[in-house]
Amino acid sequence: MLDWRHIVNDADAFLKAQTSRGMAADKAQSIFSDIEKLSKERSTLITQVDELKSERNKSAQSVGQLMKEGKKDEAQAIIAKGKELGDKIAELDAKAKDVEGGFTAILEVLPNYPDSSVPVGKDASGNKEIRKWGEIRKFDFDPKGHDELGEALGALDFERAAKMSGARFSILRGPLAQLERALANFMLDLHRPKGYQETITPYMVSGETMYGMGQLPKFEEDLFKVVGASEEGKSAALQKYLIPTAEVTLTSIFAGEILEEKDLPMKFMAFSPCFRSEAGSYGRDTKGYIRQHQFHKVEMVKLSKPEESAAELESMVDNAEEVLRQLKIPFRTMLLCTGDMGFGSTKTYDLEVWLPGNAGEGGDGAKGAYREISSCSNIGDFQARRAQIRFKPSQGKGNQFVHTLNGSGLAVGRTLIAVLENYQQADGSVEIPEVLRPYMGGLEKITKL
Repeated sequence: MLDWRHIVNDADAFLKAQTSRGMAADKAQSIFSDIEKLSKERSTLITQVDELKSERNKSAQSVGQLMKEGKKDEAQAIIAKGKELGDKIAELDAKAKDVEGGFTAILEVLPNYPDSSVPVGKDASGNKEIRKWGEIRKFDFDPKGHDELGEALGALDFERAAKMSGARFSILRGPLAQLERALANFMLDLHRPKGYQETITPYMVSGETMYGMGQLPKFEEDLFKVVGASEEGKSAALQKYLIPTAEVTLTSIFAGEILEEKDLPMKFMAFSPCFRSEAGSYGRDTKGYIRQHQFHKVEMVKLSKPEESAAELESMVDNAEEVLRQLKIPFRTMLLCTGDMGFGSTKTYDLEVWLPGNAGEGGDGAKGAYREISSCSNIGDFQARRAQIRFKPSQGKGNQFVHTLNGSGLAVGRTLIAVLENYQQADGSVEIPEVLRPYMGGLEKITKL
């Protein structure tokens, strides 16, 4: 969440940030005017409350002396006046609370400011390629897509999964199920020496936790909600949300707490299922394993000092890239533009893996495309402000909000897709990358079940 004080103190920065993200200039100006108006109302109310409290305190100091002097009637009049002042203070406090609520209603749906290094653009066409890695394999046969490969191997089943759960679910069997688990273990082992603490967190969280991470109210339609029996002593039914990513829980570990500067940066990672309704996908990737309602991911999260978060983002990107370098799968790293960046992000890099059997999103049917496999983002203090995650500086006064960062290291299912398509053989089998063979019991090739 943005700080309304920063908005009021620098209107130009606010207007520039919001319009660069695609907001119409007149709407941005209108929102700024609303925030400015609320800030003035808040200031006036606080001044009035302070003046009334001062008046009440001064009057109260004389009550004791008047009672000693036997001036009971005067003392009672002051007491009555104090009660009137107290009622007025409570009334003004309630109005101030309403103003704070007005701030919240506006701020909770406003996206974060882009970093100055982020290119301005309307959509993905404005993204900037930073680097490419790996040599794209030249096939002497027509490479197949992962769905065709997996089904032909008898190890990827969409039809029977749909019978159980509906569209966008799948069943992995035999060596593909083993490959998914192998990839996750490989990723965790690779990231652990980099200082990431492996963590297992809940898969269901409260609405308050989702709000603190910026998922609510903005993205409620993309979340799966679970309603069960009431908790002990409560009449209302239990309501939780399934996590869309372990970022939610890893970042929330220290919500509402004040950390010590010496403990930063903190680094966590988790292998978890992720649940997304994909409400806004509008038919994209409905076929295959790319965009599922349930999938696995290894997530990396950092809590950092503000002045170090930019460098921590770069190292996180390198950590994610290292997975693909070890697997020897070609990829490119893209810096997202303002119009393609996530709601809470101030700067995001996407890793896009080369899929030789993928038809891409161009609609021309041509095979071979780069597809997203990881996003690594610096969220700044945007989440920390909502979730109240602060640290106490070793020098100086006051507490500061940490910066939070998150990144996929990697999306396990999409990495499985990349292995299938890049390591496929002419006979329909799939070679296992060397670094994964110890995790696969020495298996070197996946063949038809």
